[in-house]
Amino acid sequence: MFSRLREDLASVRERDPAARSTLEVLTCYPGIHALMFHRLAHGAWRRGWFWAGRFASHIGRLLTGIEIHPGARIGRRVFIDHGMGVVIGETAEIGDDCTIYQGVTLGGTSLYRGTKRHPTLGRGVVVGAGAKVLGGFTVGDGAKVGSNAVVVKPVPAGATAVGNPARILDSERDAAREQKAEQIGFSAYGVTRDMDDPVAKALHGLLDHSVETDRRLQAILARLEAAGIKLDDTVAPNDDFDPGRLSRMVD
Repeated sequence: MFSRLREDLASVRERDPAARSTLEVLTCYPGIHALMFHRLAHGAWRRGWFWAGRFASHIGRLLTGIEIHPGARIGRRVFIDHGMGVVIGETAEIGDDCTIYQGVTLGGTSLYRGTKRHPTLGRGVVVGAGAKVLGGFTVGDGAKVGSNAVVVKPVPAGATAVGNPARILDSERDAAREQKAEQIGFSAYGVTRDMDDPVAKALHGLLDHSVETDRRLQAILARLEAAGIKLDDTVAPNDDFDPGRLSRMVD
């Protein structure tokens, strides 16, 4: 028990620059206190002392504002930062070295007992403030869940999920969008990056289509030149397109 506590204290000092001393972490961090109460409650729960486990969990919630069901399984060096409003359900599993911020819910979507209703977090997962991870699926090792995201599907290892409902960020596609937007002088991400605004979605779709069209045209031109067909670039540019006006419309 004390070795786990020493690990917890050390992990907080590593991850929180506001932590000035081990004594401060031990006495002033509700996430540490919540884990201590949970270990007591979980030990009682595993022995079949269900009322005692729930009562210990209830006392922990009153003192810390963090509600962890005694049946939940929590790994080593888990850091619950700030913690107020965190809810962790009965069948939830949290891997080693995870970080969970305030207002997070690891909840269930099923009412059937004896089933896996709550999520499993792999090792090193970070769940941002206010995020809701709902269902009996897995968030892979090293994944990140953005603040206020609502995750209802599995998240691959190392991926980042943002939005409501959450979507998995595709770094290569986002980079291609941004490059194309800069190329035509349109600030597509001025106020809409990573948001679910319908206009932003439509514009992202247009940018994706434009990137793919350019790629296909370049492939066709390369094939034609390889076949000895030289095209004369005599097509005048379309002066009617005003990317600056399009940017102002979105802003």
